[in-house]
Amino acid sequence: MPAGSSVAVLGAGSWGTALAVLLCRNGHRVRLWGHEPAQIEALLRDRENRQFLPGIALPTAITATDSLEQALAGVSDCLIVVPSHAFRAVVEQLAKRIPASMGVAWGTKGLCPGSGVLLHEVAQEILGARPLAVVSGPSFAREVARGLPTAVTVASQVAAFAERVARLLHGERFRAYTSPDIVGVEICGAAKNVLAIATGIADGLGFGANTRAALITRGLAELIRVGTALGGRKETFMGLAGIGDLVLTCTDDQSRNRRLGLALAAGEGLVDAQARIGQEVEGVLTALAVHRLADRLGIEMPICEQVYRVLYDQVSPESATRALLEREPKPEFD
Repeated sequence: MPAGSSVAVLGAGSWGTALAVLLCRNGHRVRLWGHEPAQIEALLRDRENRQFLPGIALPTAITATDSLEQALAGVSDCLIVVPSHAFRAVVEQLAKRIPASMGVAWGTKGLCPGSGVLLHEVAQEILGARPLAVVSGPSFAREVARGLPTAVTVASQVAAFAERVARLLHGERFRAYTSPDIVGVEICGAAKNVLAIATGIADGLGFGANTRAALITRGLAELIRVGTALGGRKETFMGLAGIGDLVLTCTDDQSRNRRLGLALAAGEGLVDAQARIGQEVEGVLTALAVHRLADRLGIEMPICEQVYRVLYDQVSPESATRALLEREPKPEFD
């Protein structure tokens, strides 16, 4: 990817803004699109995303706009960074505005709400035969925006497109590895958010480091079980997008999903906790999608199932934990 490319970043939340800053650091020009005119007006005025990424100055190479037409006009690449519930709507708008030859990448970590359909399947349905890629891995937005060392995976079934997106993002302190396993990478990026809610609940209940380690390890087993059933490669779950992102999201309070679990354990209601966090908590919708996906596939995911019960069946965190502890003993490796 030659320096000086023009890239549309669709989504002006914390992660979209951080990736826009990274792209500018790598010598590219960015059109940063958001759907709320008031937010974009504030970005242009303050040269800072005070709502979602305060304290990070926006480089002059970022142009913010609430017009999708302006964001996409003449760009060479497009990166979608919106919440999973908005993904389909944004892709539908994209289909009418980009050339058939343009590949599309996204940094969204989630599943199609309700159905559990993978996002690349949504993109294929709407955009047809074109290169698609997902960017995922252990990467908090603020640390990327500050230029702290980070490594992610870019997965695509088209190797040349994965390499193109990786070159776009790869920089002095940001490493981008490529993978052909878009299914495995997407499952990891989505379901780890549900497991982070579980570890937040456990830590909030005071269960300690032993419990946290057990939840992460057995949670990884759940990721592998569902991911390989869908065609993902087992080695993906041992890489950056798998165990790397899982450990990050489960153990650091920068994770919104972990913070939600902590709040639920403290007795705070779901709606109030989400409002206080103030940004999308992807694990909430993903818990429902994973529940339906596991049911459809006939796969046991007991940790994810108990998180679903807490979020959607009003089961208390204490009761959900007890249900996990009371499960019958079984071999660790089936």
